[in-house]
Amino acid sequence: MTKDFWKAALIRAIRTICQTAIATIGTTALIEEVNWLLVLSSSALAGLLSVLNSIATGLPEVEDYEAKH
Repeated sequence: MTKDFWKAALIRAIRTICQTAIATIGTTALIEEVNWLLVLSSSALAGLLSVLNSIATGLPEVEDYEAKH
């Protein structure tokens, strides 16, 4: 696992965290006031799962880059 791998995995995790936060805020806002603890915990879990998925399955964009160089 190279520096490029960790950079790409972090970018994916941040995108996943943001997507989860937006979805959770939207969902809870329709039901009640936004539950910020739920937003944070759901987003953190999604980010962790994203990193674990990247480790388990690899990242095609990094593999393609490394294969070319």
